[in-house]
Amino acid sequence: MPDAQRPDPLHDELLELALEAARRAGTLLRDSRPADLGVAATKTSPIDVVTEMDLASEKLITDFIGEQRPDDGFLGEEGAGIEGTSGVRWVIDPVDGTVNYLYGLPSWAVSIAAEQDGEAVVGVVAAPMRQETYQAVRGRGALRNGEPIHHRPAPPLSQALVGTGFGYLTERRAAQAEVARTLIPQVRDIRRGGSAAIDLCDVACGRLDAYYERGLNPWDLAAGVLIATEAGALTGGRPGKAASHELTLAASPALFAELQPLLDDLGAWHD
Repeated sequence: MPDAQRPDPLHDELLELALEAARRAGTLLRDSRPADLGVAATKTSPIDVVTEMDLASEKLITDFIGEQRPDDGFLGEEGAGIEGTSGVRWVIDPVDGTVNYLYGLPSWAVSIAAEQDGEAVVGVVAAPMRQETYQAVRGRGALRNGEPIHHRPAPPLSQALVGTGFGYLTERRAAQAEVARTLIPQVRDIRRGGSAAIDLCDVACGRLDAYYERGLNPWDLAAGVLIATEAGALTGGRPGKAASHELTLAASPALFAELQPLLDDLGAWHD
């Protein structure tokens, strides 16, 4: 965990808003899911879906936070885009793991990050079906249900349990499958959970040794990367770069040092 910093009243305010917004959205999604839930729209391909509950969750979050902080900006997966004038921007994934949610699988979450002057300072990931909420404030560590969390000690690469994910474009999926095919004989095993936010939190709390994925958007990674970092993991993309759409990687430091160049050589950063 990074060295603790003195509490910042603004960060405390942002954290409390994020926690309450995520709690409300998680309750809505869990308790109001229609039995006949269907696809409301598609995005990058016919299998990259949006449901009516994604839209309802994002509206709930932006309305709640906007009432409290009307000058803040928003970036949301389902279309929320407001510049704002306060220097604070909220980056929101109202349902991370929409396909899981559509099928009734439990691995989905609400992900909310608050950026100050372009840097994530608060992150909250609420996973209602796991009865877990993860949170972090920059410089102050990470918590799961109020208790401190930390990444696992780094195993040898051959004993590492590695999480990943796959995009929705055919060409990208084929390239990602080839990377996974080459990687899997070199590690303990690979897991594909279907929610980047949960995967990053699983690195943070020691359920995964590492996680990587190409193609994540800011709302997929903003909160989870901060939580993993504050839990002591290293996060980034290609060597020398931050986590991004190109590549996102999180792992305990020693494993990160081994896995990052391997993924780079395997071309995990391009289609």
